[in-house]
Amino acid sequence: MTQTARLLPGVPVAEAVFADITRRVAALRERGVTPSLATILVGDDDASAGYIRIKQRQARQLGFDSPHRHLPAYATQHDLLDVIAGFNADPDVHGVLLQYPIPDHLDYDAALQALHPDKDVDGLHPLNMGRLALGLPGALPCTPAGIEALLAHHQIPVAGREVVILGRGATIGRPLAILLAQKRPTANAAVTVVHTGVPDWSRHTRRADILVAAAGVPGIIQPEHVRPGAVVVGAGVRYAGRRLLPDVDEACATVASAITPRVGGVGPTTVATLFRNAVTAAEHATT
Repeated sequence: MTQTARLLPGVPVAEAVFADITRRVAALRERGVTPSLATILVGDDDASAGYIRIKQRQARQLGFDSPHRHLPAYATQHDLLDVIAGFNADPDVHGVLLQYPIPDHLDYDAALQALHPDKDVDGLHPLNMGRLALGLPGALPCTPAGIEALLAHHQIPVAGREVVILGRGATIGRPLAILLAQKRPTANAAVTVVHTGVPDWSRHTRRADILVAAAGVPGIIQPEHVRPGAVVVGAGVRYAGRRLLPDVDEACATVASAITPRVGGVGPTTVATLFRNAVTAAEHATT
């Protein structure tokens, strides 16, 4: 297989965001404010625990406090809501991350709705999703905002172009469609959302200038689903143990003009956006 597409790594994008965050954290500390991102982990899923460690390490590097609560897998909904209520009430905690997934007997949506929307660093609280839909200020969903930043950083034109998103999930597909359709130099696209419930979904993906795969179905995007010369962004993944299984087959690099790498594409930009939401929350809470 000969790769012809240029790669769109997320690490340089994240580094630029972290540089801005570092400056903003320093300004907060000069005022006597230490930004704080609290994390909640329920259960003993190895991957989730690993993600929490990464975020705690990043928090320390950026100068954040990072209080953490780890609940056992048998915790009740009341236990979880009690932890969230404690973080909501703590003025020294500016952002809260509830690591997903949580055990099946717990209601993630109810827990998310219990979180104060101004401390929602994932940008997924219903109020923040409403703010996004109306174009009002608020925390943006991390992966969609990271994708917009990645395209802008790599100077991929978006305005006026046809963007097709495969996947309609609440964390990526739907909010990304709203974000990239908004009137902004790094957005302002004609956006189509398609999903696996559409029998001939590839008819839509083959006409995209920019194709974003967010279905969570390993290997669903093959070279024949991509218009030659299109830009391909892989946002959907699943895991088999510790092995990452992306939506976009690596052979798509022989057709696309630019493509995110299998590892180190959208992921770093998502984490960077989470901390950008957290520092913004700290600024708003202390001014």
